[in-house]
Amino acid sequence: MEDYQYVKKFDSHIHINTYDTYFIDLVKKDNFKFLNIVDDRPFGLPMEEQEKVAISHFEDFSDQMIFATTFSVDDWENDNWLSKTISHLENSFSKGAKAVKIWKNIGMDLRDAKGNFVMVDNPRLDLILDFLSKKNIAVIGHNGEPRDCWLPLDEMTFSQNYYGSHPEYHMYLHPEFPSYWDQINARDNMLNKHPELKFIGAHLGSMEWNLEELAKRLDKYPNMDVDLSRISNLQLHTIRNREKTRNFFIKYQDRLIYATDTSINSSENPEKIKNKIHNNWIEDWRFFATDHKMNLKGHGSFRGLKLPKKVIDKIYFKNAQKKLGFS
Repeated sequence: MEDYQYVKKFDSHIHINTYDTYFIDLVKKDNFKFLNIVDDRPFGLPMEEQEKVAISHFEDFSDQMIFATTFSVDDWENDNWLSKTISHLENSFSKGAKAVKIWKNIGMDLRDAKGNFVMVDNPRLDLILDFLSKKNIAVIGHNGEPRDCWLPLDEMTFSQNYYGSHPEYHMYLHPEFPSYWDQINARDNMLNKHPELKFIGAHLGSMEWNLEELAKRLDKYPNMDVDLSRISNLQLHTIRNREKTRNFFIKYQDRLIYATDTSINSSENPEKIKNKIHNNWIEDWRFFATDHKMNLKGHGSFRGLKLPKKVIDKIYFKNAQKKLGFS
């Protein structure tokens, strides 16, 4: 635990939705850098405003952060969509963007003129992905949702409260939508078509429930890494089989990138949110770096993984640095 303050760390999944700078103060104090991710979500700040916030912070705090841009699919069917999208991405890269986020609206919301869902392996996306591959720009893919989304409430692991309160997003109740495996297979097919693409699967590649399935993808797709922003699932794997989980981290130590999926909003109390984020970072460090006894609410106790220091250095900084190209 005493190493926490002195080790360089990188959080690869942050959403800043405010021009306030209190989060940057915490980042400096805790010896972090981070990736601020812009995405094309239908709630909160619009995509364009998210990018303005990201660029503003990047211009002032480039030692603490980099950012990922995204693209709109509002004009998906228009003939000029491709040229407009590439122009937008080029402009974002000129302002410092280091990656591109593809959000779950592709696969779970966007439909073509015939009413069919547009999946991430849609041929219309191929030219965009080829363009990004040639520019050596990483793609961050939030493809589908956790497998819980397609399960009955009483079979879910961590998501009962959310999907119980938001049945419109609970895919078990909407069998007419693409299935969990439809999402995974479309992602895999996209990677088959673009083997040179630098890809980061957000949220453990949406395979948080099964390390064997995730390992199959890491073995098959050498340019695929995953971020770790479903740590509760990793702790549950540790409860079930600590040695197996620890061995997974050691075997794939070059492919795993620390992340939290933290959002910072203007309506929140700065000190409260800073304390919450700091405490979460500390507890994650405890899980990865020590064998202290810990507890996962509702599931039981376990000991931290106590990963070798070289593995910690990779998952907390070096892997992200290599994938995203920051100094």
